[in-house]
Amino acid sequence: MPEIRTVLLQELGSFDTMSDEEVIARVHAGEIMLFEIVMRRYNQRIYRVARTILRDDAEAEDVMQDAYVRAYQHLAQFEGRAKFSTWLTKIAVHEALARARRRKRFDRIHAFPAPDGESMNTFESKDRDPERQAFDHEMNILLEKAVDALPANYRCVFMMREIEGMSTAETAECLEISEESVKVRLHRAKAVLRRRLSASMGTAIARGFQFHRSRCDRVVTAVFARIATQESR
Repeated sequence: MPEIRTVLLQELGSFDTMSDEEVIARVHAGEIMLFEIVMRRYNQRIYRVARTILRDDAEAEDVMQDAYVRAYQHLAQFEGRAKFSTWLTKIAVHEALARARRRKRFDRIHAFPAPDGESMNTFESKDRDPERQAFDHEMNILLEKAVDALPANYRCVFMMREIEGMSTAETAECLEISEESVKVRLHRAKAVLRRRLSASMGTAIARGFQFHRSRCDRVVTAVFARIATQESR
């Protein structure tokens, strides 16, 4: 399997034009290794969403693995009524919330049940001088702490809408709340952040909560190991 995966990694670019639905159809038909394509596409989103709920890097990675394995196990249930990315994100949300409830870290909320390594996405310009890069790093830390400090029901909506760029409808579906609730929570989250930061957040927010390449490789490898174990039974 490692040799096959190495070849696939080298050829991932050739699959860029394939839709999620096309990839999933081929996985469901037996081309299991193509599941890596959707994992690589959505690792950062799933990590960010899981970490937003749990506020713990290691637990977020565990949730990612659980969500991918569960999604693989239930591919036959994906009927295409929603986008695959929405379906996958919803699985991750449920996994993260279940883990949060088990450890009793979050209060129940009405209508809401409940760096090391190379970055996957490089936003910093190599032309920026060290002082500016240091400032960016400090700003990222400040922003991440500010978002982490938001109430849980605001935090997840803010992460999905503002950082991941998900639509109001998609966010509402993933969290199982109304679109109006999404809008209200986003508005309040921004108000809280403005008061705390007292400055424009701008594009610096998008640099936060990066899912690093080493994590990406680790999650992909772990998921395939679990799938291989299941396939051998």
